[in-house]
Amino acid sequence: MINRIRTSFIATPYAIWVLICTILPLFYILGYAITTAEGDFTIQNLIAIADPVHLKSLWLSIQVALITTVVCLILAYPVALILHNLKITNKGFIVFLFILPMWMNFMLRILAWQNILSNNGILNNILSAIGLPTIHILYTKSAVILGMVYDFLPYMILPIYNSLSKINDDIIEAAADLGSSWINTFFKITLPLSRDGILSGVIMVFVPALSSFVVSNLLGGGKVLLIGNVIEQEFTLARNWNLGSGLSIILMLFVLASMSIMNKLDDSENGGMLI
Repeated sequence: MINRIRTSFIATPYAIWVLICTILPLFYILGYAITTAEGDFTIQNLIAIADPVHLKSLWLSIQVALITTVVCLILAYPVALILHNLKITNKGFIVFLFILPMWMNFMLRILAWQNILSNNGILNNILSAIGLPTIHILYTKSAVILGMVYDFLPYMILPIYNSLSKINDDIIEAAADLGSSWINTFFKITLPLSRDGILSGVIMVFVPALSSFVVSNLLGGGKVLLIGNVIEQEFTLARNWNLGSGLSIILMLFVLASMSIMNKLDDSENGGMLI
């Protein structure tokens, strides 16, 4: 009983913070979403997602988020596997290496990429110096994806590395002793046992990539209009908080549905495993 009271007391500040900073603002946005500027009830702000312009932006956002997630996964898994095989005892140092870039302001990091990818930037200067043709990638979808991969890659590496670290080395050694090849061991043991880390990384990359708008603003130059950009413009430029809130609610529901589907897929796969 005393432990329950102590736990409740400790959790109270967090509960208050969630109520004030998450739940109340969410209801505030929901109120705007289902009303007009005059305060009358409407669902037009919600079904506005069916507008061709909004559907195009949503589909582009899904494409960019999926590509970003896949690229991050392809890059992150080998890195996490190599780090795990190094058998570094101080795992906190590994975590420190990946969160170190995050100590720098997000805007500064993306602006640095803007300078690197510009027509007269560092990348093209290097290509010109070694006699290779220059590239014009800035203000394209490729630049936006590159910026997102750079920004979200640590969120894919860390959960995968954490799941790999929990795999018992005796299982891998037993498989090798029984004559299993490295490839067979990887696909039959290592990959399935690290599935939880992969799923966590996918969610941690896909969700923010889907709703991102800052990266596309800076590296897309207004030419890559994601659904996040549409919502941001409704709030800041058009001053139409009702429509912006409606689109935000629909995007949130879409994100929640995506997460639910991924969780159900993971549960079904776990249920089908024979241990």
